[in-house]
Amino acid sequence: MRIVNVAEIGFEQACAAVRRTTLQDNPEVERVVREIVERVRTEGDTALVELGRRFDSPQLTSLEVSGEAMQQALHTLPPALRAVLEQAASRITAFHEHQKRTSWMDARPGWVTGQLIRPLERVGIYVPGGTAAYPSTVLMTALPARVAGVKELVLCSPAQKEGSVSPLVLAAAALAEVDRVFAVGGAQAVAAMALGTQTVPSVDKIVGPGNVWVNTAKKLLWGIVDIDMLAGPSEVCIVADEGANAVFVALDILTQLEHDPACAGYLITPSAALAAAVASEIERQLEHLPRHAILRQALERNSLLMVTETMEQALALANVCAPEHLALMVREPLALLGSVKNAGAVLLGDYTPQTLGDYMAGPSHTLPTSGTARYASPLHVETFLKRTSVIYAAPETLNPLIPSLALLARAEGFEAHARAAEARQEKTL
Repeated sequence: MRIVNVAEIGFEQACAAVRRTTLQDNPEVERVVREIVERVRTEGDTALVELGRRFDSPQLTSLEVSGEAMQQALHTLPPALRAVLEQAASRITAFHEHQKRTSWMDARPGWVTGQLIRPLERVGIYVPGGTAAYPSTVLMTALPARVAGVKELVLCSPAQKEGSVSPLVLAAAALAEVDRVFAVGGAQAVAAMALGTQTVPSVDKIVGPGNVWVNTAKKLLWGIVDIDMLAGPSEVCIVADEGANAVFVALDILTQLEHDPACAGYLITPSAALAAAVASEIERQLEHLPRHAILRQALERNSLLMVTETMEQALALANVCAPEHLALMVREPLALLGSVKNAGAVLLGDYTPQTLGDYMAGPSHTLPTSGTARYASPLHVETFLKRTSVIYAAPETLNPLIPSLALLARAEGFEAHARAAEARQEKTL
């Protein structure tokens, strides 16, 4: 893992080194995804089965997983694992209960404005498959939707080799009371949930992480269906002082990098000694980790140890990075929290590992990536809510406003707007 000194390369070059780029368009991927979307649009379930057999499992025969199979997966979980999932579910639900919103009205004599807040009717959840199973993603997406009051939850996840969805994913779906589960993965899953097929119902919004194929499908189908975000590879940025534990720092970087070779990890610190110690510790840890090949690629391609001149400079670079996960491994983390402007999640102190945020702290681990924390937020209850504005005016309240309304309407060139307001004045004189 490279060590870079800001004093040597300059602050602007350091910013360029840590600045996360948003997801780039890939014309070839887009071409393939458009073909998949069109096949799902015209062929429905036939396309889903054929594509599922080609990309996921030759054994795929049925798209929908029965409710009985979901319950069976939950009941056959090892008791300790089920208890952990239930513990995580309880914490996630409790956290998101604080985010509930209700409709409101500002009522005065002759005048009412307000907002109706309603949950979405049906939401689709995408849970990746491939080389790993993600029951935590089920809980982190489905439970905030449940708290929001979503009426129906539909989940798609790729079929495993034997032709069905991972039992761990099914168990978590049962625990989160997901209504329907389908063994459909990739871009075709997004297309199915957006457009609907003979078996998969169309939804109002699709949430959940995915690879470049999933993200491209979400981007192409946005407008037909709403989406949460275009989630890129995982990333972690650690701001640490000279007192940080090098083992903790190294492992928290490796925690996020073991997902995928495209993931990124940064340590930004004013301590050259810490940077050197973390570099050595990462090398030592790599020897004992089963996903060392993935980790080494992520370390070499996308990761950096950066030595700054001051802690203030370290925090400024972290804000430029706008990471998915920002860890403040400093002696007084709360004192620095006010300086954080851009981050999906902030983890404070030595004893708040990335693992806690990923699984059990409570906030959803579906976070903005690729620098989008500059303007985007984590998945939360409001992700699943919609708002309708409410306006009422009595004649005596409208009358004083009519000249202003007409003047502004005519300034914009809209005569009918002006006359619609003035007509009310005539009726109330």
